[in-house]
Amino acid sequence: MSKNFLFTSESVTEGHPDKVCDQISDAILDEFLSKDPKSRVAAETTVTTGMALVCGEITSNCYVDIPSIVRNTIKEIGYNGEEGGGFDYKTCAVLTSIDEQSSDIASGVNKALESRSDSSEISKDETLDIGAGDQGIMFGYACNETKELMPLPISLAHKLAQRLAQIRKEKVVNYLRPDGKSQVTVEYVDNKPKRIDTIVISTQHDPEINGISDNTQIQKIIEKDMIEYVIKPVFEGYDIKPDSDTKYLINPSGRFVIGGPQGDAGLTGRKIIVDTYGGYARHGGGAFSGKDPTKVDRSAAYAARWVAKNIVKAGLAQKCEIELAYAIGKSKPVSILVDTFNTGRISDEELAQIVSETFDLRPAAIIKQFDLRNLPLKNNGKFYQKLAAYGHVGREDFYIPWEETQMADILAQKASAVFAK
Repeated sequence: MSKNFLFTSESVTEGHPDKVCDQISDAILDEFLSKDPKSRVAAETTVTTGMALVCGEITSNCYVDIPSIVRNTIKEIGYNGEEGGGFDYKTCAVLTSIDEQSSDIASGVNKALESRSDSSEISKDETLDIGAGDQGIMFGYACNETKELMPLPISLAHKLAQRLAQIRKEKVVNYLRPDGKSQVTVEYVDNKPKRIDTIVISTQHDPEINGISDNTQIQKIIEKDMIEYVIKPVFEGYDIKPDSDTKYLINPSGRFVIGGPQGDAGLTGRKIIVDTYGGYARHGGGAFSGKDPTKVDRSAAYAARWVAKNIVKAGLAQKCEIELAYAIGKSKPVSILVDTFNTGRISDEELAQIVSETFDLRPAAIIKQFDLRNLPLKNNGKFYQKLAAYGHVGREDFYIPWEETQMADILAQKASAVFAK
């Protein structure tokens, strides 16, 4: 990437139809894991006008009332008939089509390939003796642009979307509906964020505001309120502020009354870039929501973020990307790649060796490290659903174990031994 450039990231509110699906899928996961922490869950959701469909593969020792979970999640988001924009948790059809996990997949997860071949590399701890739930590549990233060690564009976009939802729920303004989007363009100079170039906010709204039906007047009211109640409060927490040349595009389509599942179909897993780094880092392609922790699409992506964040926190690089790759049924990663984009204090190869020696990246070890199976029960039955909107990484609004940086000192010490050579 060149030294001077513009970079843009987007986020969406929980009322966006794709995010409705992510939250339903993760609410189902939360409920199964709360009742049976060893549940195997792969729940996919789609929504459209007047309908929600849940399908997938679930194996568990407990019963969950999936239609009730679906309706309660839609209600919490704010879709309650006309007031919510035409989609109604009470009257929408809820369809389910659930099978058990494939026995072929289960056999590879239940007993890792290395263990089945009596490999001496496998720990004698049988709780760490499960294989990856699928093949694939996962990326984690961190950089020193923000205090949470995330790229600035996605950090700002998430905060704007969260604030938009907050003022709707708190009725700071009384005309907002659940669907909404944010987008932030940051100007970089010498690869460092320098200024805010453009801010885009699109928010669903009532057809009338305080008795006003003229669309031109409505859009002026919305623009004024978005700047006052959303944009200004968010930027109070950042050193870089909008300036006199920053462009504001508020509801650029001119009208946004029909939205949510009534305006557009939604599907689990269609906002994977929003879920991670806003496009600033690479992505392996696997979605998170609705998947239990044996699916490395989810758990290994969290672990990769943890590793990258600890490297940056240790001062070993200004930015760091980790790639992990797995084979279905095999416990250890088939490859580990570290890329510090020429900002590392030691070579990427040396860092990769330290990572391999320091972090146990087998699926069961990741599950154990972050206690992934028990997080819903520890959080009053809701953990993964809270992750399903506003990002799975870089969050500071509630405790997330893979955001911890307790390994930074250990990494720094090991790197010091390399310096000494």
